[in-house]
Amino acid sequence: MRVLAAGDEFVGTELLKKEVAAQVPGAEFAELALPWPVEPFGPVAGVHEASGTEQQVIDAIVGAEVAVTQMAPFTKAVFAAAPGLKLVSVCRGGPVNVDLAAATEAGVTVTYAPGRNATAAAEFAIGMILASMRRISTSSAELLAGTWRGDYYAYAQTGVELDGTTVGLVGYGAIGAKVSKVLHAFGAEVLVSDPFADPARIAADGAELVELDELMRRSFVVSLHARLTEETKHLINADKLALLPHGAVLVNSARGGLLDYAPLPDLLRSGRLGALALDVYDIEPPPADWALRDAPNVIATPHLAGASRQTAERAARIVAAEVGRYARGEQLANVANP
Repeated sequence: MRVLAAGDEFVGTELLKKEVAAQVPGAEFAELALPWPVEPFGPVAGVHEASGTEQQVIDAIVGAEVAVTQMAPFTKAVFAAAPGLKLVSVCRGGPVNVDLAAATEAGVTVTYAPGRNATAAAEFAIGMILASMRRISTSSAELLAGTWRGDYYAYAQTGVELDGTTVGLVGYGAIGAKVSKVLHAFGAEVLVSDPFADPARIAADGAELVELDELMRRSFVVSLHARLTEETKHLINADKLALLPHGAVLVNSARGGLLDYAPLPDLLRSGRLGALALDVYDIEPPPADWALRDAPNVIATPHLAGASRQTAERAARIVAAEVGRYARGEQLANVANP
């Protein structure tokens, strides 16, 4: 079996090869090294969040029956150039870098890796929530810049504890469920808005399933964990933000497109929004004239929520396990185009 291992600077080619070889001894490899995350991902010929070019993949995939990757663009042109390709295994929570319609038309099965970064992303979201509620990042930046903010100990300026606070989670997949578990350990009350989640599971986890408007009205902290689709684009817009309690905290470590960024600077300056923590953006990286650069009480990180060594290792194992199932003629676990 010939396998294209299209790695990058996070899930490396050698890591992919190692895990696939453990599942399929004797596999032959073609290799492709992609520049993400040193160079940001972006749209490539109709697919989203891809790294590299169609031509790079076309040149590397000659003779391959299977491809494993995180970021390589698999487009109609790529499938047309690889008539022997049967399986593309993508080590991401969703294969957004694959044209699923073209893959299906070409008879190529596409698998993905749900939950591969759930632990890392959940831990990161909790860190963002705590940093926002207790001014950890902003006060640190001010101190390092030479300003001692003793006034943060004044009652009107102090932070808020998670214990007893209502936190709303928009989305309750693998990440949202892990965040909920940790929040409960802190003593928070957890609300969930997710039309696709299992109500019985949410209840068993000790959370409360509510409509989005109710969640926004009742939650002092709102953390986004939904997938970005046509239906969820700008799910959190000016109308929804207006429902939040005064001084509330908003965290987005999921996808930039879930949130309408336009009203945020004014909401922060007025105090209507007490703090904002972002790991994802409508434009990545944000432009030099980004309106939130000089807004108060903003924490901004460069799309790091899923970045842990365990995530990379887990992702490689998940895609390699799918290749092993394919090689043995077994049913695949996570097929995106069944």
